[in-house]
Amino acid sequence: QVQLVESGGGSVQAGGSLRLSCAASGFPYRNYELAWFRQVPGKEREGVACINNRGSTRVADSVKGRFTISQDTAKNTLYLQMTALKPEDTAVYTCAARLSVTFGCYFEGSFDYWGQGTQVTVSS
Repeated sequence: QVQLVESGGGSVQAGGSLRLSCAASGFPYRNYELAWFRQVPGKEREGVACINNRGSTRVADSVKGRFTISQDTAKNTLYLQMTALKPEDTAVYTCAARLSVTFGCYFEGSFDYWGQGTQVTVSS
């Protein structure tokens, strides 16, 4: 019943910007944690940024200062604003959700729901 649908991916040149969206529906939790992950072939999935229902956020060191996570609760939509993109940011970006049981948000552990992923390609 839960659906997470990403959009906004595409190809950009290094230094450019891109905003990803994740539209959520049918989510059963009032207290939640949302996150963006990325993965490239041959490498482990990497947590990029997370946010919870209280507005607490966390971003990975690799994207700190360049990426911003936010949400529009009225639209049930999660965003990832990416700026100063680098070729190493190229990956499939996927949004995920789970019940929030801690004060903040984090990438470790299992997420219950996942989107289909959207490709981001940054050329040099």
